[in-house]
Amino acid sequence: MTSAAVVELRDVTRSFPGPPEVQALKAASLRVESGDYVSIVGPSGSGKSTMLNVLGLLDRPTVGEYLLDGVSTGAMHDDARTALRASVLGFVFQAFHLLPRRTVLENVMLPLLYNGAPRAEREARARAALHRVGLDHRVDFRPDLLSGGERQRVAVARAVVTRPRLLLADEPTGNLDRATTTDIMELFEELNDDGLTVVLITHDQRVADRARRTIRIADGRVEEIS
Repeated sequence: MTSAAVVELRDVTRSFPGPPEVQALKAASLRVESGDYVSIVGPSGSGKSTMLNVLGLLDRPTVGEYLLDGVSTGAMHDDARTALRASVLGFVFQAFHLLPRRTVLENVMLPLLYNGAPRAEREARARAALHRVGLDHRVDFRPDLLSGGERQRVAVARAVVTRPRLLLADEPTGNLDRATTTDIMELFEELNDDGLTVVLITHDQRVADRARRTIRIADGRVEEIS
């Protein structure tokens, strides 16, 4: 039996008006099953960022269909897309995007505030997420007192505190040294082993090779290479 798809792109093209018109994605099809771990690689300008924006419901296909967790997203209005994004997706970015004047705990609690969870539940879940990434001892610190690896772990905790179905990571090791990169990739692998579906965009082939599958984008076209 085929497992459920968390992501399904069906002949998706994303065009940007010109002149000349630019097709950042060209008839792209992609299926990511529940529990999969996929890396997406490609040169600068290949369409990786456009792919991430489409997968993250930050942009809409010009042509084609995108199903997220079985839900067709093309005709959804913005409020419904925002609600689906909040319930299904977690994001990790290269630049961490932590609030500098908030503690680690407050940063991780923030997504739950938008979900309307009571404070006691927000704090308990945030502490559990920080425990999961090995940062119990940093809950009262501010981001500027953390190392790059620790800040990325906070970002991962913030991404998973909502218990998403899909984790989207955009160059998550781009600001890290090699040893710290290895630590963060081991964390992604542990989360995936726990059942979290992961899609990771990277320019680093060593990072990409750690995923279960690798997708290459070149000139807006998608090719599975492993």
